[in-house]
Amino acid sequence: MSGAGPGQPEPIRAGDRPPLLELRHAGKSFHGVRVLDRVSLVVRPGEVVALVGENGAGKSTLLKAIGGIHMLDEGEIRIDGQPVQLENVRQATGVGISLIHQEASLAGTLSVAENVFLGQQPHRGPRWLPITDRRRMSQRTAELLRRVGLACSTAARVDDLSIGHRQLVEIARALATDARLIAFDEPTSSLSLSEADRLLQLIRQLRADGAAVLYVSHRLGEVQAIADRVAVLRDGRLVGELEGAAIEHDRMASLMIGRAVRAIVHRAGRRAEAERDALRVTELRYRAAAEPISFHVARGEIVGLAGLVGAGRTELARALFGVDPILGGRVAVAGREVRIRSPRDAVAAGLFLVPEDRKTQGLMLQDPVADNIVLAALPRLARGFLRRKAAERRLADGQARKLSIRAAGLDQPVYQLSGGNQQKVVLARWLALEPKLLILDEPTRGVDVGAKGEIYAMMSELVDSGVGILMISSDMEEIIALSDRVLVMRRGRISGELDRASLDESSILTLALGDRP
Repeated sequence: MSGAGPGQPEPIRAGDRPPLLELRHAGKSFHGVRVLDRVSLVVRPGEVVALVGENGAGKSTLLKAIGGIHMLDEGEIRIDGQPVQLENVRQATGVGISLIHQEASLAGTLSVAENVFLGQQPHRGPRWLPITDRRRMSQRTAELLRRVGLACSTAARVDDLSIGHRQLVEIARALATDARLIAFDEPTSSLSLSEADRLLQLIRQLRADGAAVLYVSHRLGEVQAIADRVAVLRDGRLVGELEGAAIEHDRMASLMIGRAVRAIVHRAGRRAEAERDALRVTELRYRAAAEPISFHVARGEIVGLAGLVGAGRTELARALFGVDPILGGRVAVAGREVRIRSPRDAVAAGLFLVPEDRKTQGLMLQDPVADNIVLAALPRLARGFLRRKAAERRLADGQARKLSIRAAGLDQPVYQLSGGNQQKVVLARWLALEPKLLILDEPTRGVDVGAKGEIYAMMSELVDSGVGILMISSDMEEIIALSDRVLVMRRGRISGELDRASLDESSILTLALGDRP
């Protein structure tokens, strides 16, 4: 039955509209490696097309090609049916394309408003002497921040914002260009659940307003909730498209890796004896703590740390690892009280941190895989002041094999690896030192479904061997599936604890938002 009234035209569906963007047989290679192999794709106005695939499948390269960052080696790009040459970002913006990167590309020393309108500042005064209209720029920025759900000053310096808030500023900047097609590359990987939900609502509104959206995410639940159509890439090739009811988690995952995948395995809630602590924190005080914090992690236990972005989870991890100073309280690792004044003290105690931002805080990107793996073990491997290269090589090779790190070789620079393999390199460094307590801050952020499964399996092996894990994650499915207990943080304090029996999304959100469950 038609939805149009008498005498009214039928509503135009996205699939009936001519393409806004069309890729025809797009090809791209880097250093002789084919990254895109004759990919053809159509995106229409008022349509959300999701692009999924494992790390290294070619998703980001495809986005950068339409965003004017990379030029195709072959094939063509058409906008409104006309072939275009997008040689730089300005040309892409000129035809209505805006690309939001996974890692926010903002000027950290500038204000939020200056970043949102960078290169397109409103002016006042005569044309021959234009002056930036800062008042109008601030007002317009405030409107955009409200639209994306970010409550911060337009004058705030971007360097002072969290990673999640920087991502929202990046989205506000894209909206400021009035783009007709917005391409999102992992936009929710650093957002809290509520912020991610707000973003999905915003994307639905963009679709209703007639904009086209190209959406890249490893979170297949989000894809299922938001996408009209899904294009699946594998090894640079388009291997399938799904539409409507066919957009299912297992079907997407199977197309991505070329075989059936197992769903995330839920832990049975087995806990070690409370007196066998991997970590016990008593009345801990540090700069970001709103009140003294106390909790424990038993050996062989995964304790999830949930909360909204800005709740103070990463600050707690930094204090425990000695990055930020501890102002008071006690920390005991494996039953022994330790004084942590620096990361060196934490490592000596057997407490290790895999940071949220692996690229700036966890890796030496220009250095080889081997050097990154053995970095923390160098004092143990050295003989006096002399490095033992053969021992280092054996350790690096053993860890790379154990964690199935996919690289051209141990001498390959880490920046050339996919996100999932970079994360494995950070993990390999600490696992070589036999941790007692491992803090994982967003362990699968920006990691594809195949690598996620491998990381989950590694975590299960660690807890089975008696290691305690404190896991910070904004992925609600991950928190609920993997945690034996969950601590929820809000505004620098622990607002509550949930055991396995009472662990669900509603209870976590209630505590995160400030109420008892």
